[in-house]
Amino acid sequence: MLKTRVITALVLLAILLPILFLNNFFAFAVVTLAFFAAGAWEGLRLFRLSRPQVWAGFWAVGYAIIVFVYGLPSVRIVFALCVALWVIRFVPALKLGLPALGTTGNRLLSVTYTLALMGCFIAIVSLFQHSPLYLLSVMAIVWVADIGAYFAGKGFGRHKLAPSISPGKSWEGAVGGWLAVLVIAAAVVIYVDGDTFSGRLYGRFGWTGFIIVMTLLVAASVVGDLFESQLKRRAGFKDSSNLLPGHGGVLDRIDALIPVLPLAALIDLWL
Repeated sequence: MLKTRVITALVLLAILLPILFLNNFFAFAVVTLAFFAAGAWEGLRLFRLSRPQVWAGFWAVGYAIIVFVYGLPSVRIVFALCVALWVIRFVPALKLGLPALGTTGNRLLSVTYTLALMGCFIAIVSLFQHSPLYLLSVMAIVWVADIGAYFAGKGFGRHKLAPSISPGKSWEGAVGGWLAVLVIAAAVVIYVDGDTFSGRLYGRFGWTGFIIVMTLLVAASVVGDLFESQLKRRAGFKDSSNLLPGHGGVLDRIDALIPVLPLAALIDLWL
């Protein structure tokens, strides 16, 4: 399994890194379209909808029209809508539960979740327009939170965060991930001479605003991770798919990014 994971990671890096640092908007947007289509297919499978590949194709066409035809300045409302969906619909579902499979409520939830997924990928393209470094500086917030939570949870985890959804996660891990983000992001502000999300955030709002926004983003990453775990548990899936051997599916790699990136893109409008 380790060999498979490493090979998959190396193949992905060989594909993504050149496209990322060539800084070619069209090529990058095409790649995001492919990953969005795959993620949409996986998400619709988690809702147990019939012909998920067909519906994913329709969503992919909509994504392409927004990005390549209408252009990104026209989609700022999408980021606000995605943030609202997470606050109003998805966060409460962690406490109240999900509608039963096969119901109208389930179908409506599948639409809102796929819309949130689309907003995530549109945010990726939007943040990429600053620079590849700027995009990575946002995504790294989630990666650092995840790594920090893993080690803090292993070492100090005692109180379960959401035992019915993801028994392995603890409050101590979540706090550890949050502290890791604050430390690393502050180090970026102080030591990195480049255009980064953390640097702009500090420059615009100071340390108080910096801490508040970072806390919101880390909390959003935890919610995104838990919500996808909830979807998989209800559907009886271990992974969202087997598209990435050794890693599961696309959603398994980006679940925590789905609520974070639209929120970061929305905040970016004020930076």
